[in-house]
Amino acid sequence: MSAEPAIEVRDLRKSYGSVEAVRGVSFRVERGEVYGLLGPNGAGKTTTVEILEGHRQRSSGEVRVLGHDPARGDRELRERVGIVLQEAGFYPRATVREALEHFAFAYPRPRDAGEAIALAGLEGQADTRVRALSGGQRRRLDLALALIGSPELVFLDEPTTGFDPAARRSAWEVIRALPGLGTTVVLTTHYLEEAQALADRVAIVKDGRVVAEGAPADLAGESTRYRVAYRDNGLVREHETDDPTALLHRLTTAALADGRTLDGLSVTRPSLEDVYLRLTGEAGTDG
Repeated sequence: MSAEPAIEVRDLRKSYGSVEAVRGVSFRVERGEVYGLLGPNGAGKTTTVEILEGHRQRSSGEVRVLGHDPARGDRELRERVGIVLQEAGFYPRATVREALEHFAFAYPRPRDAGEAIALAGLEGQADTRVRALSGGQRRRLDLALALIGSPELVFLDEPTTGFDPAARRSAWEVIRALPGLGTTVVLTTHYLEEAQALADRVAIVKDGRVVAEGAPADLAGESTRYRVAYRDNGLVREHETDDPTALLHRLTTAALADGRTLDGLSVTRPSLEDVYLRLTGEAGTDG
């Protein structure tokens, strides 16, 4: 594995007139890892990713993607990168296999179309016309098209939008397998569970700055708070505490004295979603 990172960003800034959308973002993505960029709408993560992809010019800062400055638009870099956009267009009359074989001509060392179809879980739709695919199947085709060039780096922008739970889990297995195929992954998603399940590390972006970075478990583990939850007479009760032992003693002592049962009693540490909501002040997750 090369010592050179897949991506290195230093003090990245992007302004639109007087509005500074990205304000000094810095991070590093190692080769072979799945790196998640998370943040609410308007946080600057989409602008950051578009700069990394070479689709938007930066105002200042240093950016290296696979050793290249993406602002130069080098063909060599484009041939080594795959992108899954939130929305993509296809030739509606082409079959899945035909679409992949057509895109394969753009790359010097493409994957076999059948391999890309299998990776994306589209074996049963290889000869189906694009216009006949369901929304979830089109997202799978997005992924297959991103993988057809045997990329070293893949940008996945909301890759499982429109998937049912079973399809989402299947897609997760594909994404988990990519580092083993020599592919680094940059993932943006509004499913915090997805980021926690897939990402080796995440950066949480707010107001154009990185406010936290690290492994999901480490970010969640930085908090000393515990959540104690249970059902009492059909109502869900939740408490947060730094000392779950003392709280459990008080709760269970009172319940035993009253002859009550604390159904579903659980003690948990904060999840990545809890950390995200605390740092961003969001009432929900974003797209």
